[in-house]
Amino acid sequence: MRPRGGSLSGKRTDPDTDLFRDAMRDVKPIATPAQVQPTRRKPPARARFTAADRAMVLVESLQGLGEGEVTDTGDEISFRRIGVQDGVMRKLKRGEYRVEEICDLHGLRVDEAKAALREFLAEALAHNLHCVRIIHGKGKGSGPRGPVIKTAVNMILRKTAPVLAFTSARRVDGGTGAINVLLSQ
Repeated sequence: MRPRGGSLSGKRTDPDTDLFRDAMRDVKPIATPAQVQPTRRKPPARARFTAADRAMVLVESLQGLGEGEVTDTGDEISFRRIGVQDGVMRKLKRGEYRVEEICDLHGLRVDEAKAALREFLAEALAHNLHCVRIIHGKGKGSGPRGPVIKTAVNMILRKTAPVLAFTSARRVDGGTGAINVLLSQ
C-alpha cells in the first residue's frame, strides 16, 4: 500500500486522488452493446376510395339531416357559440353554474317534446334565467331509431339564438341523458 499523500515515484499528490485510484483499481469498463440497425418503416396506410364512394360522401354531406336521422349515439354532446371561452365550457361541464330551472322531457313523443322545450326556453328567457338543465333521456325506449328526443333537443338548441352553449351534464346530474344550457341575458 502506498503511503498517504505520496506516490510510487516519490512525488506528492493529492490524497483524494490516491483514494479514488485505490477505490477504482479493480473496476473494469462496461462492454459497449452492439448497435441495432434501424429497420425500414412501412409506408403509412392510405384509404382507397372509388370515384363513386367520393361522390356518395359528398352527396350525403350536402343533404343534411333528415326528419328521423340520429346525430348522436348516446355519447356526450356539446355546443358553443363563437366567443364562448374554454373556461366557461369547463365550468358548464363540471356543473359549476347554478341550475335555475329543469325541464324533463321523459316519456314525451318528439312533437310534444319539441313544443315543451320551446315553451320552457321562452319562459326561461322571460325570467332572465342564466343556466337551465334539460333532461331528454338516453333514448333507450326509442328502439333502433336511437335517441330521437336527444337529437331534436340538440338541433333546436343549436338554432336558438339566446343559447350560448350547452353540454352533457355530470354523471350525478343525468350524464348523457341531460344537458346543461347557458342562456344569454
